[in-house]
Amino acid sequence: MDALSVAVAANLPVLLWGAPGTGKTSAVLALGERLGLPVEAVVGSIREPSDFAGLPVLRDRETWFAPPRWAERLAAAGTGILFLDELTTAPPAVQAAMLRVVLERTVGDLALPPSVRIVAAANPPEQAADGWDLSAPLANRLIHLDWTVSAESVAEGFIGGFPAPAAPLGEVGDALAGRARALVGAFLRVRPELVLAVPDGPARGWPSPRTWDLAATALACTSTPAIGDPPPMGGPAPTEGPARTGGPALTGGPHARAAPHERRAPHARAARHPWRARIFP
Repeated sequence: MDALSVAVAANLPVLLWGAPGTGKTSAVLALGERLGLPVEAVVGSIREPSDFAGLPVLRDRETWFAPPRWAERLAAAGTGILFLDELTTAPPAVQAAMLRVVLERTVGDLALPPSVRIVAAANPPEQAADGWDLSAPLANRLIHLDWTVSAESVAEGFIGGFPAPAAPLGEVGDALAGRARALVGAFLRVRPELVLAVPDGPARGWPSPRTWDLAATALACTSTPAIGDPPPMGGPAPTEGPARTGGPALTGGPHARAAPHERRAPHARAARHPWRARIFP
């Protein structure tokens, strides 16, 4: 849940991989409520390519690719989460139409606000209803996270309540962003074969300059304390305000926050080993 919160706060497109019935959809809806963001859920298996590429209509003697209602609602809200649920039930033609939506936040001739987050969820194709493999171009546009549950965590959730999403992160400064990019660049100097490795067939995440840029952004965010946490190295405490991604302030009460040590531990591991964050295998 912490990794999902970081990706959404940093405005990075993220995909949750997990078995059916493990709470992926509920987690995304809870995160949207925690951050005060409207969530528009779109299931690819019941959509046509025109629901993402736009429906051509004639307007003022010109062709206009009209967006669907869910895109208009997000544009009117000015922010939100576009939740692409059951991604591996979308046929290849629909996945191809999603490419521009995920990368450019553009639906037909409508440009979504930059602060609209992209979150997707998928079952492995062999567990999905009439499942399809994820195309390599679409997989390369997303951060991939394994969504797993344990019997203990489910039992504890029923007894004492399931944990709330993590608190919003503070602003990522230029120093942290530069340090993260330097770390990624240093790693690629040592492992140049990982700069680009295009898969021969269907794959989840795979390395490319685009995914390394996502990795650098995620690494910078994992080094940023949450709002209200003690400042690192005696620096000023982060305050609520617009993130560098151009999105609105992510706000919420402290009563819904996870304990600081629970929130920071996975971030510290990701900071030491960014290539293990499942941005690619």
